[in-house]
Amino acid sequence: MQWAAGRLWARAALLLAVAAVLTQVVWLWLGTQSFVFQREEIAQLARQYAGERAESGEGSGRSGSRDQGSEGTITGPRTGAGPDSTAPLPPPGLDHELAFSRLIVELRRLHPGHVLPDEELQWVFVNAGGWMGAMCLLHASLSEYVLLFGTALGSRGHSGRYWAEISDTIISGTFHQWREGTTKSEVFYPGETVVHGPGEATAVEWGPNTWMVEYGRGVIPSTLAFALADTVFSTQDFLTLFYTLRSYARGLRLELTTYLFGQDP
Repeated sequence: MQWAAGRLWARAALLLAVAAVLTQVVWLWLGTQSFVFQREEIAQLARQYAGERAESGEGSGRSGSRDQGSEGTITGPRTGAGPDSTAPLPPPGLDHELAFSRLIVELRRLHPGHVLPDEELQWVFVNAGGWMGAMCLLHASLSEYVLLFGTALGSRGHSGRYWAEISDTIISGTFHQWREGTTKSEVFYPGETVVHGPGEATAVEWGPNTWMVEYGRGVIPSTLAFALADTVFSTQDFLTLFYTLRSYARGLRLELTTYLFGQDP
């Protein structure tokens, strides 16, 4: 009996040692990577286009209803009681599609050969952690990605816990976040950035018509397990599973092609 218990403890210790070594190897690997994008760059571009209005009688440009902070600065959240907080909402009528189209053009100008072409951009449903949204992948590699994300109806659930840092800069709508170990939620508005650190977990809620630009950096393949779990075991929407994996494969193919043959002039 004691011998069996000793074997269990030895296996547990071995697994912990392997996990510790693997974690160290992963972070050493990330330290050797040269990244195409920077978190601050994506956040600044998204803030520039946050609040774009359709070019009708209202004109276009960033909403001036509240201070969004100095350029290049990630502004902080407002702390409230949750979705029913009386904090003022951003002005209605924000056109996220216009902002997204301008953002894509700018990213292609700044990083030729690293953003998928229009014919390979596709909005795909995402079911994970109890929430449902949609994403459009712009760039993907083994160590970083850029995508557009949001929901037309609103959704809530678990954020997931990743071997990656993920940041979301809001274009329209509201992002409620309840951090692990706290008893109050935080509310983020257009132009603000939410940073989800490696190993962190939060409860998240997005209001109707909430759209954002997301940048992830870390061990990107490891994030797929959470991102696809509900699709495989709950909705069993295998066509969406195919679309998701195809989008990621296209991103990897583009990066490999650019690395081997250089970017198009």
